[in-house]
Amino acid sequence: MNVTDLRSTDLSPARLREAMPRPELDVDAAMQSVAGVVEDVRTRGAEAVLEAGERFDGVRPPSLRVPAEVIAEALETLDPEIRAAIEVSIERVRAVDEAQRREDEVVEVTPGGVVRQRWVPVERVGLYVPGGRAVLPSSVVMNAVPAITAGVRQIVLASPPQKDFGGWPHPTILAACALLGVETVIAAGGAQAVALLAHGAEDLGDGTALDGVDMITGPGNVYVTAAKRLVRGTVGIDAEAGPTEIAILADETADPRYVAADLISQAEHDPLAASVLVTDSDELARAVDAELEVQIPQTEHVERIREALAGRQSGTILVDDLEQGLAVVNAYGAEHLEIQTADAAAVAARVTNAGAVFVGSYSPVSLGDYNAGSNHVLPTGGTSRFGGGLAVQSFLRGIHVIEYDEPALAASRVAATTLAKAEGLPAHGRAIDIRFDA
Repeated sequence: MNVTDLRSTDLSPARLREAMPRPELDVDAAMQSVAGVVEDVRTRGAEAVLEAGERFDGVRPPSLRVPAEVIAEALETLDPEIRAAIEVSIERVRAVDEAQRREDEVVEVTPGGVVRQRWVPVERVGLYVPGGRAVLPSSVVMNAVPAITAGVRQIVLASPPQKDFGGWPHPTILAACALLGVETVIAAGGAQAVALLAHGAEDLGDGTALDGVDMITGPGNVYVTAAKRLVRGTVGIDAEAGPTEIAILADETADPRYVAADLISQAEHDPLAASVLVTDSDELARAVDAELEVQIPQTEHVERIREALAGRQSGTILVDDLEQGLAVVNAYGAEHLEIQTADAAAVAARVTNAGAVFVGSYSPVSLGDYNAGSNHVLPTGGTSRFGGGLAVQSFLRGIHVIEYDEPALAASRVAATTLAKAEGLPAHGRAIDIRFDA
């Protein structure tokens, strides 16, 4: 892998971010490509989605809405071992999510003056599950479980139609929907699916309508990301997901076999996937490079992995010590961060920017992709500095409910009207004073 030597340097967090390997992802250019598709779906609805699917996916599904019997059949024919694995993932993610449920909070700020914080779920949510290089039933779990736990009333899931499966989404995706009780599944992918979720359609082609959702979540390629940016404001979105990334902070105690395998595991996703090793050990860096040469030829996706690991978004970063290493990974803000050092838990406790942190030699990122219990829909591109992963709270809105009685308002009158006068908004103060006119 490429090497960036930051030893004997003292860079600010902003400069460190500039020095980090990152993928080239031109969302603005992609927006120009998909803007016409999004507008066409907004104005023409289902037919525009079907035409775009034929153009980009090379397939036209029998209908956009996947029939209930097709979903049921997918579950009936699912390999029992795969079903059991999905059920384990559901169980563990649900256990973590149920601990995130929030109760209403009531604060009496003055006698007779109460502010209640209500937590209200989003009404309708659209979940996007990709269907490109890999089949991702885990993404169904990671998107749907927190939405269900939050109490979302209506869930619509979109996934691309597949030529090999009669124009429906992959059966394993449909089976995961059946296990979770997601009944409304749309056979559409890419920007057209995002546009359909956002704007809805009066007729899906089968005589049924689809209302636009309030929020869209889920990963996708740059065109999905661009479409999410275009519809943001019409709907809420979870994040603008970029290519997946892993950073590993490791010292001389790390096992180079594990480090190499974990770097490969993320490179397997996509040629743009980022795999970054941060270490203060020259010996470990050399050993990891040697292990990569041993392990990569043994993988199924050799060319994809080699391209990702050789890309500008991947590489080894050499640092003076773990203190500088922590500064580097906190500046990078990786989607997935592994800590493979001595006293890994103590080092991990000092991480401030990461989508998820995996502590020690036996907590690989791939476990988090499936059944660690954590969510794998995580912030990419350094956005963990200000955002977090998908969770129950992603689907909840805080609403303040204010209730004051007359004595409480009287006790608050002077402070409120004084501020109204100071801000040059006398009508604000008058709306309070009028209640005390004789």
